[in-house]
Amino acid sequence: MKKYISIFLTGIFLVVAGCDGDFEEINTDPNRADGSVFDPNLILPTVSYNYGNMMTGYSGAILFQSMWIQAMASTSTGGANYYSNADKYVASGSTNSYIQNVWGAGFSGASRVYQMQSLAEEKGFTNLYAVGEIFKVLTLSFVSDIYGDIPYSEALLAEEGITQPKYDSQSELYMAMLSDLETALGSINDSADPVRNDVLYGGDLSKWRKLGYSLMLRMAMRLVEVDPSTAQSYVQKAVAGGVFSSVADEAVLVSDQGNGYANSSANALNVTDDVYEVRWSAKMIDFLKSNDDPRLPIIAEVPPAGLSANRDGNVVGDNDPSIQIGLPNGFDLKGGETDITKSANYPGPTGTGGDLAPIGAYSRPTAIYRDRNAPVFILTYAEVQFLLADAATRGYSVPGSASAYYANGLTGAMVSLGKFGGGSISAGDAADFAAENPLDTSSEASALKMINEQIWAATGLFANFVESWNNWKRTGYPELTPVKYTGNFSGGQIPRRQPYPASESTTNPESLANAISNMGGDTWVNKVWWDN
Repeated sequence: MKKYISIFLTGIFLVVAGCDGDFEEINTDPNRADGSVFDPNLILPTVSYNYGNMMTGYSGAILFQSMWIQAMASTSTGGANYYSNADKYVASGSTNSYIQNVWGAGFSGASRVYQMQSLAEEKGFTNLYAVGEIFKVLTLSFVSDIYGDIPYSEALLAEEGITQPKYDSQSELYMAMLSDLETALGSINDSADPVRNDVLYGGDLSKWRKLGYSLMLRMAMRLVEVDPSTAQSYVQKAVAGGVFSSVADEAVLVSDQGNGYANSSANALNVTDDVYEVRWSAKMIDFLKSNDDPRLPIIAEVPPAGLSANRDGNVVGDNDPSIQIGLPNGFDLKGGETDITKSANYPGPTGTGGDLAPIGAYSRPTAIYRDRNAPVFILTYAEVQFLLADAATRGYSVPGSASAYYANGLTGAMVSLGKFGGGSISAGDAADFAAENPLDTSSEASALKMINEQIWAATGLFANFVESWNNWKRTGYPELTPVKYTGNFSGGQIPRRQPYPASESTTNPESLANAISNMGGDTWVNKVWWDN
């Protein structure tokens, strides 16, 4: 990735220089590159990184969704009071800023995709254009699933004079995105232009097809409650086109800390206050302990006793599964009725005297989550297999049984965890665990519960918290008990969307007002169209 990033930065410099009208000698120098000779493949690494950066870290996932869906928990006091908007749905001093992070990152990233596609189209690079279309749909579907109605049909057209684009309703938007994705996948041609500088798949077009069709499957399954006919149609198209068939196909983006392209979730979890106050939730730890899940010792550790060790991310904790305890959501360290010491499972403080850690011996994420070179899990084989299990359970026409897909998903979720670079579970051990814990097919409800609880666990352990949240909104699994904390902004409900950024009220007020009217409000608990 280092090589590709360096090439990209050099190329962008040349484009900017070549297009600067104040320097005529540069524009006419045949040894300088302008837009007519610049290779748009050089933009692809930054397009990839922008997407990964948007879905992780303080862009929102750690600050909001990681704890809304109770994968993680925090006492969110002291230096880490910014987690109050996650664990307790209570505004911190920067909540209004956090709200707009995905919006800004998403449309900025989509603009870079548009730039790449425009240059690709000029040069007849049909495959690169198609890859750009996959990223465009990935990016703007991500933004829409968080906010609801967004600009799409008129987005990114400022150069054409559209500076206040209309917001497309999500029902229209999803149809347009699925259609655009289908068209792009149909245009990929092995005999056409090679995709270069590809940090995700190394230019392997067969894997780009699989990513596109796997994305189509995920998006189609969003619609199971609001438009089951369209959902089934696109599920079948995705399966026919070819979704991920093994963990080797999944979209896992490398990070590059040495060159400034670190995993932003790791950046967040390396902050001293985060090391101390961010723990795995009781919901997650109890779920993994309930059937001796082999992922538990890889993802969780109890830090050594004392405040100093609890605040030091370089100190290795004890990963013995038997001692892991999840932090219940909704507690603090303020000494009142919601102080963690009042929790029924409080294990007591650790350390003594000035080195006392009152938070207690709760399980924190292991070092794999603090590794700034950790990969970003965009879309995995496990998620695809679980979604196919869901589709089969609902009676959709897919070429396999729900039980087989479920077993594949569980095996994949365990094997892929090794891509973090910490501990690993062999394919054989994972398959044995799946065989010992088969899908309960005694009823549709029982099967859907098991399948979607595993999607929650897999995406949560891969730190893809927004997808955990989206799938919870779609299915209601796992069953979560909302936190009732004084002063919350959601009426004591788990947030189901983020409000629109305040900046939109001044930059695009009429379109924003129409979107808010169409959605029935602009609150934390308004549901997006497919969330039924």
